[in-house]
Amino acid sequence: MRGLIYKDVIIFFKGIDKKMILLVIGVNILLMLNTGVYAGLFATVMLAMSIGMQNIMCFANDERADWKTYQMAMPVDTISVVASRYVSVILTLTVSLVGSMLFNLVSGVASGCFDGALWGISAAVAILIPLLWTGICLPLTYWFGFRSAQTMGMFGVIPMFLFIKYFEDGVGFSAMISSLSSALFIAGVVTVVVFCLSMGISAAGYERKG
Repeated sequence: MRGLIYKDVIIFFKGIDKKMILLVIGVNILLMLNTGVYAGLFATVMLAMSIGMQNIMCFANDERADWKTYQMAMPVDTISVVASRYVSVILTLTVSLVGSMLFNLVSGVASGCFDGALWGISAAVAILIPLLWTGICLPLTYWFGFRSAQTMGMFGVIPMFLFIKYFEDGVGFSAMISSLSSALFIAGVVTVVVFCLSMGISAAGYERKG
């Protein structure tokens, strides 16, 4: 299974669009100018969502290339193929975590303020969002095709935007940090459960494609 994991991780990195990197950098500069010390958290959210989408797009490209035809000529089973993709998602969390630390470091230096709670919440977000994104979208890809997963991913952005907008226009970002801190444990448990159940659902969807 190590070869499969290596394949999926390499495809992830090779599939990164340079234009997307420039876009992320540009948006993060705007965040630094407008949200100060909280820019690191918002930049982490954007990066984590991008990593989740990138993983799903790579897996979808694999399916469009009729990967299962090649699999039939190899000594690997369905569980190994699907499990390797979930393991590769966990490995790409390193990118999300490193990016989060860099974003918070830069926003801390730019604002002259270092908040340990923000760093902790950003790290949790960097892990939870890609896992949840995969847990929801990958089974959809196997059962209903990439378009359904892409649509669900787009809808997933809306609640996150409204959540941030609510605190920005209302009680302020400091209240958002308190709310996130109290909800992280529950969010973590739910995400892990969804991610684990998702693998079984994905395996069943992959197997039925025959």
